[in-house]
Amino acid sequence: MRRHHDMGGLEAGPIERHEHELEPWEKKVDAILRLLMAKKVMTLDELRRGIEDLGPGAYDELSYFERWIASIANILVEKGVVTVQELGEAIEAARARRAAAAACRAESSP
Repeated sequence: MRRHHDMGGLEAGPIERHEHELEPWEKKVDAILRLLMAKKVMTLDELRRGIEDLGPGAYDELSYFERWIASIANILVEKGVVTVQELGEAIEAARARRAAAAACRAESSP
């Protein structure tokens, strides 16, 4: 049975083949994964399974590294490393830091 992420043999259009610099947050996601794998908290196979388990809507709407971080978060919750509440609080704290940084930049620009 073909799952929503399995594109093998289907018409998918042209592939973008240019190299691009990763955004800072994408580099952080890569670093997080590498640390979790080095500490044997999760494996690359678990990451892949987590990505494949994303529903069709999430899988199709998320970017490459957004799929990674969603998979990492789900696996860490699944393994009891973090709770949903702790994850939610961390996300809200990050949003607050981002908003504060944007406000500082707006105040300092002419």
